Amino acid sequence: MYRTLENLVIAFANGVFTRHQLMQNVIAILAFTAVAPYARASDVFADSTFHSQSTNIVKELTINKKNMNVFYGRDTLPFGIRSRFVKNINGLTIHILEAGFEDKDRPCILLLHGFPELAYSWRKVMLPLAQAGFHVVAPDQRGYGRTIGWDSNYDGDVGSFRLLNLVRDAFGLVSALGYQSVSAVVGHGYGLPVAAWCSLIRPDVFRGVVLMSAPFGGPPPLPFNTANETPQKNVSSGPGIHDELAALSRPRKHYQWYYTTREADNNMRNCPQGIHDFLRAYFHFKSADWKQNKPFPLKSWNAAELAKIPTYYIMDMDKGMAETVSPEMPSAGEIAACKWLPDEELRVYSSEFARIGFQGGLNWYRCGKDATYRAELQIFSGLTIDVPSCFIAGANDWGVYQSPGSLERMKKTACTNILGVHLVEGAGHWVQQEQPEEVSKLLIQFLQRTQADRDR
Repeated sequence: MYRTLENLVIAFANGVFTRHQLMQNVIAILAFTAVAPYARASDVFADSTFHSQSTNIVKELTINKKNMNVFYGRDTLPFGIRSRFVKNINGLTIHILEAGFEDKDRPCILLLHGFPELAYSWRKVMLPLAQAGFHVVAPDQRGYGRTIGWDSNYDGDVGSFRLLNLVRDAFGLVSALGYQSVSAVVGHGYGLPVAAWCSLIRPDVFRGVVLMSAPFGGPPPLPFNTANETPQKNVSSGPGIHDELAALSRPRKHYQWYYTTREADNNMRNCPQGIHDFLRAYFHFKSADWKQNKPFPLKSWNAAELAKIPTYYIMDMDKGMAETVSPEMPSAGEIAACKWLPDEELRVYSSEFARIGFQGGLNWYRCGKDATYRAELQIFSGLTIDVPSCFIAGANDWGVYQSPGSLERMKKTACTNILGVHLVEGAGHWVQQEQPEEVSKLLIQFLQRTQADRDR
């Protein structure tokens, strides 16, 4: 029996074994499916010609608790979650994790991850949502994970990562799955603006929205009545925020602008500590486990105020992100005590980002800071999110306050039908991973309330 991928490929290519012998090598076939994503492991077991031959293997997989219906996280993703590839979505083949797929005609929920994450980030809330009656879909977004068809070159097609195209990705996925609308789109981190813009632009499709971590302040405004007013002195003629941060006695820089630089991907992907330890420190630094995360509202958008934020957001000028997080690497004891992200779960992230790098996700930041793409969003100036909305974040998440005034704008103007603002105790930035039970409860309450309102 061929037990390695290398031997399997060589033997199969040279016609060494028959179909019957191929079926006897089901373990190798399952290994092959990990790099041939258009076949599901469940399809292999469904073949009756070797069902009896694979009985012992099935028993072994059950004992070992491996979920062979997914393409990463087989040791950690629970049964009831599966992988699927959806082709021809705005130039992409999108990898999704889904739960609640057994029954047809369930209402759909779309979960959009942030940086540096994957569909895997939703693993702890997917089954509770499915048990509440929903078809739960979490894609690896453009630039991430097993989704393919995007340009990883720094000098490549960066425009494909602009917000409106990311909305097109989400809309196309919903349509391809056969839904006219979804009950809610949920966005965390940089998935949040995608979710917000989905619900703002197409409220008929995205009928509810949950925003997680950073508040949505609304579309950028267009200058108004400038043709009829006396031109005022250019208030932006002085030093910008980057010059102000650089001029501090401890020179600083904003992480979002750092993420637009050419060196950012290499700094994190090929860092001296290794990508696994980099991500361990990064996730720890922004979580409630880092006890110095005690955020508070800032008075205004100026360098002195922004410098109060930890260095994972307002970095030291002379350091990259790998050097920034390295001193905050948790101890072996702290890692062992981290129940929300044990090492085998972190390994899923580190393996995926070691394989594809961070540039895909970093291109989102490049578009976000590009004046051309931001001006494109002014088409929607003055529009609001009018579908039912909800905000959830960790009480220890600086993302809530990193943009002064955004939380108030979201509550007062950007979202006209906001049903709740929840700051979850015991969670930092990774709220759905740090406190999945509470987040699941809040999501289900929101979904049930909005469904009841629609049924009236």
